[in-house]
Amino acid sequence: MKPTVSAVIPVFNEAASLPGFAAELEAGLARLKVPFEVIWVDDGSTDGSFTKLSELAGRPGHRALRLAKNYGQTAALAAGIAEAAGDWIVTLDADGQNDPEDIPRLFAAAAAGTDVVSGWRKARQDAFFSRILPSRAANFVISAVTGVKLHDFGCTLKVYRASLLKAADLYGEMHRFLPAILAYDGASVSELEVNHRPRKAGASKYGIARTFKVVLDLLTVKFMGDFITKPIYLFGGLSLALLAASALMAGWTLYNKFFNAIFVKDQPLFLVAIFFALVAVQFAFMGLIAEVLIRTYHSANRRPPWSVAERKGGHAA
Repeated sequence: MKPTVSAVIPVFNEAASLPGFAAELEAGLARLKVPFEVIWVDDGSTDGSFTKLSELAGRPGHRALRLAKNYGQTAALAAGIAEAAGDWIVTLDADGQNDPEDIPRLFAAAAAGTDVVSGWRKARQDAFFSRILPSRAANFVISAVTGVKLHDFGCTLKVYRASLLKAADLYGEMHRFLPAILAYDGASVSELEVNHRPRKAGASKYGIARTFKVVLDLLTVKFMGDFITKPIYLFGGLSLALLAASALMAGWTLYNKFFNAIFVKDQPLFLVAIFFALVAVQFAFMGLIAEVLIRTYHSANRRPPWSVAERKGGHAA
């Protein structure tokens, strides 16, 4: 039977959490009263997580994938999404901090007509200065840059319309930007408060270094969302702005020469004008090159940035 809901769970060194979390997940999905499947994706674990997942794959509705190495959470999610057969896809972390009891509420909101329903860990159970404060700052910036107003982009617990999610191109650390990426493609996005629990076992895989990756990926998301079809608009706009500034500075230099008797060689602003003009020409060429690359990108058949080494399990529950 084809599943209505596919749950995709990326796993990295969570062997101690898996048995208890799997039982909670089954209970939460069973409350949906629709056929479901669970796709566990082992992202190169070294603590025996795949042994646990292989046992889970013996249950109805459970499948386990083992990636060839540790590719990162985005790639693990993308691998599971590619395998999902449901009309809706639920994503959760495997550490047990997401509460599967929240799935029915998020699914009900999605089924009522929303393409993406995102969890908001309002009462987050993490260290304030190392996790909560940087997260709040990041969420504020992401909302401001993308125009998608969410309190918690980083919450993995989300429900997506599968047809839209499968069309998204995921790489880098892009999973946290999925609501914004899909919103750029016309998806409706909403947010519901969800329970967030303290970690009972294992160690957090997140660190402050990830903040820098978020900033760089945010720039990519903004560019891909606003200029992916016409990058010349961005680079051409920058080129025109620099040319305009160059013309103003050159004009001011000539004005000083003819009306104030200040020679061009005595006006450093003229050199700045020349520099701006040269950079403007470079931006124009960058825009044209980007146009060619984008056309190549859309026509190329690219291989996925992950490799599945092993599969276990089968059918929907």
